[in-house]
Amino acid sequence: MRKQITESTVLFISIIKWVFLATVAGAIVGGATALFLKILGWTINIGNQSPYTFLFLPIAFFLSALSIKYLAPDAEGHGTEKVIEAIHKRSGKIAILVVPVKLFATIITLAVGGSAGKEGPCAQIGAGLTSFFSDLLKFDDHDRKKLVICGISAGFAAVFGTPIAGSFFGVEVLFVGAILYEVLLPSFIAGITAYQVSSALGVTYFHGQVNVIPVFSELFLFKVMVAGLFFGICSIFLIEMLRAGDRISERIKIWKPLKGLIGGVILVGLTYIFSTRYLGLGLETIEAGFRGESTDWYAFLVKPLFTAITLSFGGSGGIVTPIFFIGTTAGLFFAYVFSLNAGTFAAIGLTSVLSGAANTPIAASIMAVELFGPSIAPYATVACVISFLITGHRSVYPSQILSISKSPSLQVELGKELANIQSLYLPRKKTLISHILHFIDRVERLVSKIQGTISSSDHSKDDDSNVDKKK
Repeated sequence: MRKQITESTVLFISIIKWVFLATVAGAIVGGATALFLKILGWTINIGNQSPYTFLFLPIAFFLSALSIKYLAPDAEGHGTEKVIEAIHKRSGKIAILVVPVKLFATIITLAVGGSAGKEGPCAQIGAGLTSFFSDLLKFDDHDRKKLVICGISAGFAAVFGTPIAGSFFGVEVLFVGAILYEVLLPSFIAGITAYQVSSALGVTYFHGQVNVIPVFSELFLFKVMVAGLFFGICSIFLIEMLRAGDRISERIKIWKPLKGLIGGVILVGLTYIFSTRYLGLGLETIEAGFRGESTDWYAFLVKPLFTAITLSFGGSGGIVTPIFFIGTTAGLFFAYVFSLNAGTFAAIGLTSVLSGAANTPIAASIMAVELFGPSIAPYATVACVISFLITGHRSVYPSQILSISKSPSLQVELGKELANIQSLYLPRKKTLISHILHFIDRVERLVSKIQGTISSSDHSKDDDSNVDKKK
């Protein structure tokens, strides 16, 4: 009896403790995120007053790279990746200087048209502030890590305008195939609080109902499943483009701020080729897609290029907003090819590419409900899970820890970062895949044998012909 009372008392005190800490963290992060979004919106509006603002991209990338290199190297890239790395390797310890440097670098990048998002800085705001808060209270590594995860969830919830999905995203994005259940309650409290605070401070969000959802049928569900495969391939394309950008940047052995100048010049040239549509956040294109308005059919192929150059050559910002752009335009393309409702598949594409690229199928499915209403939930969920599986063991966040293999036919080492994962095919008896591969192998051998027979026959005929000629 005494043991039961002691256990209940400890758990009750723990709940009270984390409800209080999560509420405080959510309020702080929500206010800081609102301030950042207000400043960002103000600078973007100033930049939009001139159609030639993008010509300042080289200067913006130079200043961004310069400030990051000498003030806070962890502010490099798209933000969330560095936060995930800090949680796994340093128990969430983040230098407070990362917060202002990340804000400055992101604001100057997006103000002149850099192709990036705004959620990465918000995740680093949340993580940086809660890490600083933990140090002030002298928390141990376990409590600091837990509070920093709450800060990430708060940042996502406040920037997306989706308190449940944003909160869950902050927990789900750390591992592939595992969730830290002990952080769920404080993460939800922090996320909901941050969303309420940012909304009260005047931050507005887009929420649109997708009204054209066909009556359920096997054929439509099949089309959604095919769409999930397509969106998974789009996720792979984005991930590989980001990797290629990093590899190319690493091979250029010069001072990083000079790389910013090079990247900015390249982006200016690409803008003259493809137009300014692919610069900045691209929110106008995203919202137009939900209304079913058409865009360039190749938009989902061009945006990854702009984003990879921005993030690999000195620019700073998040990656999720570009994912939204890519998913929306990919959905429009898919709907056009198969004569489907454009708005419906733009919405499904947004959440599915997020699921595949970030390995967050649950958060992406919840986001579909919060953004577009419950009627789209079954279809978006199916497409999100398929996209998540088809992407394989890769991610836009290579510091994610792999907890499951996405197929029993693939041999991978669990517990490692995705950046270090190499998957090998593992033959299994009496499986469909093994039968298919065995059948293909037999067909190839048969074809090779037939070709060998034909070749031998031809050589024999040539020899006979040469003998006749000699006679």
